[in-house]
Amino acid sequence: MQPWEPAGGVVRFRHCGKFIFGPRVPARCPACGRRLLYRGLEQAPVSVPSPFVNGHARLCAFLLRPTAGAFLGEYDGKSDLHVGITSTNGLVYNYNETGIHRVEFGWEQCISIPLVQPGMYGLLQQWDKYLEEFSAGEAWLPHRYDEHHHNCYTYALAFINCLLAAQGKQQMDKNEFTERFVIPQTRKASKYITLYQAIAENCFYTVDISDQEKNAWEEDKLLN
Repeated sequence: MQPWEPAGGVVRFRHCGKFIFGPRVPARCPACGRRLLYRGLEQAPVSVPSPFVNGHARLCAFLLRPTAGAFLGEYDGKSDLHVGITSTNGLVYNYNETGIHRVEFGWEQCISIPLVQPGMYGLLQQWDKYLEEFSAGEAWLPHRYDEHHHNCYTYALAFINCLLAAQGKQQMDKNEFTERFVIPQTRKASKYITLYQAIAENCFYTVDISDQEKNAWEEDKLLN
């Protein structure tokens, strides 16, 4: 399967009682073959943006990507995932069986979770110092690595908890962090991957609009 990734993400439009998803808006409906005409803003195509971003452009963030390959075109939903933390200049710090790595490329398609709220200027100014000092600790030497108990996720969460402790905030265990921050993003990613794969195989993907959605759409048309 050859990967494709439109700049604006997938496009969705309505026609002949269906939602139709594709990489572009065709001249004719892929489902019925009629010309596509839009009567008003509510019928216009909308962009479905990709949940995947260039991690090197996301500063002070928790990143998630497949250990090998990319989410789009290669990921099967079962392969191992790898995580990292970005600096303020786009370096991705990550830990594996060979120790700590600081990389400038390789995380161009990943899930990103911001770790710094707007206005936290003091933390931003110290971020790179904290990240470098933390990563230099003996806990992250290569021989300490264990695939199941002392891995990339252990490293990233430990750094996050160090920051929380320094701010006087309650630390989080793996389950809490995963449920609160990671799972909502991976659910979106999973839906997008399924959509992407269907479009890659068939050019377009169609879904019947339910009666409830049809009624809601008709109500919107009457109100506007």
